[in-house]
Amino acid sequence: MRKLMNSLVVLFLLISLFNHNTTNAIEANDLTPNASASILIEASSKEVLLSKNEHELLYPASTTKIMTMILLFEEINKGTLKWEDVLTTSTYASSMGGSQIYLEPNERMTVEDLYKAIAIASANDACVVVGERIGGSIENFVKMMNEKAKELGLTDTNFTNCTGLHDDNHYTSAYDLSMMAAFLIEIGGERLLEVTSTFDTYIRQDTEESFWLVNTNKLLNYYEGVDGLKTGFTKESGYCIVTTAKREGLRFISVVLKEPDPSTRNQEASALLDYGFNQYEAYQLFAQGEEVTKLDVVNSRDREISLIAKQDIIIPIKKGTDFIENYHIEIIKALAPLNQGETIGYLHLIDEEGNMYASYELSIDHDVFPYTFLEYFEQTFNDILNK
Repeated sequence: MRKLMNSLVVLFLLISLFNHNTTNAIEANDLTPNASASILIEASSKEVLLSKNEHELLYPASTTKIMTMILLFEEINKGTLKWEDVLTTSTYASSMGGSQIYLEPNERMTVEDLYKAIAIASANDACVVVGERIGGSIENFVKMMNEKAKELGLTDTNFTNCTGLHDDNHYTSAYDLSMMAAFLIEIGGERLLEVTSTFDTYIRQDTEESFWLVNTNKLLNYYEGVDGLKTGFTKESGYCIVTTAKREGLRFISVVLKEPDPSTRNQEASALLDYGFNQYEAYQLFAQGEEVTKLDVVNSRDREISLIAKQDIIIPIKKGTDFIENYHIEIIKALAPLNQGETIGYLHLIDEEGNMYASYELSIDHDVFPYTFLEYFEQTFNDILNK
């Protein structure tokens, strides 16, 4: 009887899994019938909510620039590059075709204006100027792009340039693009979204060469909550878009690749976002700065410290359902010195099958110093007395 019951349980689980995956595939196909591949994720948890051919290798066109902007923001965040720094245009950068701001050889422009040209107008020449500055050469910058993709755990991606201009060996997937987008939003924050949500602006202001930048993402004009992220088109890639929108505490990222025209691209990207906002609501597990757990630091007077969430931990749950809290705390550093804001551990979300599907950094709100020699001697003596 026990064997029979176990067999029935396994059969039930297999049927449930089959039905879940089938439903997911049908919904994704129904919402994006014209796309070669598509995906919808929640940005902070990176949970995949809908997908279709999400690992198919496709040409990304200018959605490539998401990785270009990742490397730019990493340099800005490290302080090795500043928005007010002025970069000089090489002859090679000025020769870029496609979308551009028509930089001349030796023309000088601030990093901030170059970034605006990349994020808003998808300027290929601006990408190369930034890439040459960060990588030392465009070849090394592309190598950095591929190394970053591997660091993020992305296995469907190979870059040969920083612009998205067509190359048969330049490819990625809907899944990889969604993960790149989530990471860019994480490190770029409000500075990123302030620019990617700008519909039009100017560079070279107050000069005779003032240049009007118009955003290639037309969803900014008619989809509530859209504030990014990047479009793309070449003859080989078709029409692509990586879109993000936020409402009522939830941020979704949708990706559609190889669409037949801009209208269909925008319609199907919107359909994915509609699904997210209609079907899911936000559940806040912990607020930024809220205590998640305690940590015993054995070599410090701060023997017990609070580990806090470095960001809001918000989980998408189906409307009308209850969220069952299931997570695991991983400690990666438990001995002083510990620095305020340093990542001390992670909160890993666990699904019903016991698989980890999202991770969040945990930190502390003050510096924790190790014992001095005399303090260590005193504590050891007290511990002996208290035994």
